[in-house]
Amino acid sequence: MIVIPISSETAEPWLLKRHYAQRLCPVTYAFGAYENSILLGVVTFGVPFSPQLKTGICGEDWKNNVLELNRLCCESRKNLASHLVGSALRCLPKPSVVVSFADTEQGHVGYIYQATNFIYTGLSAKRSNWKIKGKEHLHSGTIADLSRGKKDRAEWMRKEFGSNFYLEERSRKHRYVYFCGSRSQKKKMRSALRYEVESYPKGETQRYNADASINNQLILL
Repeated sequence: MIVIPISSETAEPWLLKRHYAQRLCPVTYAFGAYENSILLGVVTFGVPFSPQLKTGICGEDWKNNVLELNRLCCESRKNLASHLVGSALRCLPKPSVVVSFADTEQGHVGYIYQATNFIYTGLSAKRSNWKIKGKEHLHSGTIADLSRGKKDRAEWMRKEFGSNFYLEERSRKHRYVYFCGSRSQKKKMRSALRYEVESYPKGETQRYNADASINNQLILL
């Protein structure tokens, strides 16, 4: 098995059909795990939309080095996910501050990040998700995308959907951070970390159905 960079187009079917969010995300770097030329999983990294997230981890000095591990989806094979993530981290530009979240609503604890030596920095802040009655099956990000580009997005949603538009308290997420760089770079990033380092959380983890059929194109290696 090897892990190599792939295009966002190659990763796209996995993001739309196999990941529970079923929506695209900003992809700056994407990597795939291949065995016998067959793609077994993908992991993607992108620049976070939120300026608060970029500065909130290690401050202004490191905001332009922040990447979010925003999608991870692979076949159910022992050690495949950790091997994919670990190999991808080694391929990222240095220095990089990598943040990722494990969604408690989906029953995720973040054991993959623990296995690849991420730092655990507690739960994300309390926030609300945008919802539309009758479309509760849609990811909150998909709902928010409907108003992208509008001047007052919340007001536009209220006019467009009326009383069917409402807010729902968002589940909090486990936040993990990883530093890519030389020993001195890692030391500087770690000293700039603005979150308290906490012990890894434990508990039962749930798996979602990721068995959707994908027509994977063979790659010549």
